[in-house]
Amino acid sequence: MAGNDNSRLVYSTDGTSAGRIRPPEPPKGRAPQAAKGAGPAIPDDGIVRLFRDRTGRGGKTATAITGLPGSDAELDALLKKLKQQMGTGGSREGRTLLVQGDHRERLAAALEAMGLKVKLAGG
Repeated sequence: MAGNDNSRLVYSTDGTSAGRIRPPEPPKGRAPQAAKGAGPAIPDDGIVRLFRDRTGRGGKTATAITGLPGSDAELDALLKKLKQQMGTGGSREGRTLLVQGDHRERLAAALEAMGLKVKLAGG
């Protein structure tokens, strides 16, 4: 098993180890990484949160909107309306709306005009 970096030893029959091989321990002092794309944990307290997000986009910024009430169809309609107002693209990942670019202030004003309680989260 020499030279293959994409594999790891799981079981060995040579005399130095007795059967199954344990996976390497993670480095001490570091928290285990969260699942990719999980984002920050958002409380469900009735407040709509807007934050900048650059993960998984090749460094390009998007504005993530979380904590929105309504069904999937209502979220799709709201996303369409917000994209038209901002003049940009976007998508929906679960209950999170993503609008391309950093439009936090404009989106906050638009959502507050709809009667929602809005907070700018993150940096």
